[in-house]
Amino acid sequence: MSKEKVSLQVKIQRMGNFLSGMVMPNIGVFIAWGLITALFIPTGWFPNEYLARLVGPTITYLLPALIGYTGGYNVYGKRGGVIGAAATMGVVIGSDITMLVGGMVMGPLAAWIIKKVDKLFEGKVKPGFEMLIDNFSIGIVAALLMVAGYAVVEPIFSVILSTLAQGVYWALNKGLIPFTAIFVQPACVLFLNNAINHGIMAPLGIQQVVEHGKSILFLVEANGGPQLGVLLAYMFFGRGMAKKSAAPAALIHFIGGIGEIYFPFVLMKPKLIIAPIVGSMVSLFIFQTMDGGVVGIPSPGSIIAFLMMTPKGSFIANILGYGIGCLVSMAIAGALLRMDARRDAELEAQEVAAAADVAEVTEIAPVAATATADAQNTVVLGVKIKKIIVACDAGMGSSAMGASVLRNRLKKAQIEGVEVKNASISNLPDDVDLIVTHFDLMKRAKANVNRTNVSFMGIRNFVEATQYDEIIHQVKQNNA
Repeated sequence: MSKEKVSLQVKIQRMGNFLSGMVMPNIGVFIAWGLITALFIPTGWFPNEYLARLVGPTITYLLPALIGYTGGYNVYGKRGGVIGAAATMGVVIGSDITMLVGGMVMGPLAAWIIKKVDKLFEGKVKPGFEMLIDNFSIGIVAALLMVAGYAVVEPIFSVILSTLAQGVYWALNKGLIPFTAIFVQPACVLFLNNAINHGIMAPLGIQQVVEHGKSILFLVEANGGPQLGVLLAYMFFGRGMAKKSAAPAALIHFIGGIGEIYFPFVLMKPKLIIAPIVGSMVSLFIFQTMDGGVVGIPSPGSIIAFLMMTPKGSFIANILGYGIGCLVSMAIAGALLRMDARRDAELEAQEVAAAADVAEVTEIAPVAATATADAQNTVVLGVKIKKIIVACDAGMGSSAMGASVLRNRLKKAQIEGVEVKNASISNLPDDVDLIVTHFDLMKRAKANVNRTNVSFMGIRNFVEATQYDEIIHQVKQNNA
């Protein structure tokens, strides 16, 4: 992969992480809104005109304001969050379109502006006037941004979002939504799923729910059926460690909804991406033909969230789409795995030999500033490892599982005094000694750490216990 392509991938990953950092903390509220919508709107399970009044204000005001607050908070703490929420109201008031995108833009922008304003006054305020200046500066800037948002930004966003919505309706009417899988599924495997789901599909999907009561746009990326099919294919037709780890991965994916757990199974055999592409196309075709869809973001993408967000009258379509997409993906992936059975055995032997070479290099590495155990691994020798961070894109699902696996491995190895936590790749703590992350996220991890004495070690699968053996060995060596 060229340097330009890697750079573009990293930039898109960062954007996806930034967007998910605004949406993920508020997913619970999205689910609450989705449940109220599914239950109490006129076409819901228990139509109730009184309780249905909660639907409109929640999606029109509360959710955009929460996203604006969270986006501002991520840029400049509580002060940034407060002005972010205020600025978001400027684009929300008067708009006929749900302004989630307005919150994603105005929140961080307002926080950045007040951060710059605060720097102008830094060291120039006389003692006793700090609170006065702080309150009036944020008040004045917030008022200006609210007016600007209402008079200038909101009309621009309304035109853009209306155009995008019309494009989606055109694609739906022409039956083109299934073809989005050709682009979405490969992008997801490269950890661009957050950029797609939270940056594109969620805002447009929410608007469709407001207008039509449900949307299939949430299921373009969040439908886990085709991904589950790949894991099931490895269970029945895979070989070696991939086959052994596929069963727990499938269970975690199906019940827990951690989509990232399937990525390594495709990355180790890139041609398998054909399976989820075709499976997703079939699923989306069924959703579209049978009028399926969900009322909110099914996050995490487990079967439980999928069914909870399914409105009355769409269960058959959604279950058929999920199940048939899974079976199609499994059939294609299984056929490809069986064709590669002999070559897999040879590859496995090569991997074992390569692992032995890595272990040997690690064992005899001389005491120096750094030693490289892998092309991307950077291990600082002689520095005691007291805190390990397992990092993923959002810092919630796969990294939490990885941290749990690593803690158990450390306990079995009788290594004490080492703290293991999970975190987002963009919010790595300063006091970390070793960062463990997926190889595809390694460049971002290194870019987000300023200290030079931090070690980095990559893995291919967050839940495969044997991959942590090299990390255990390194901890023992550094802490000896």
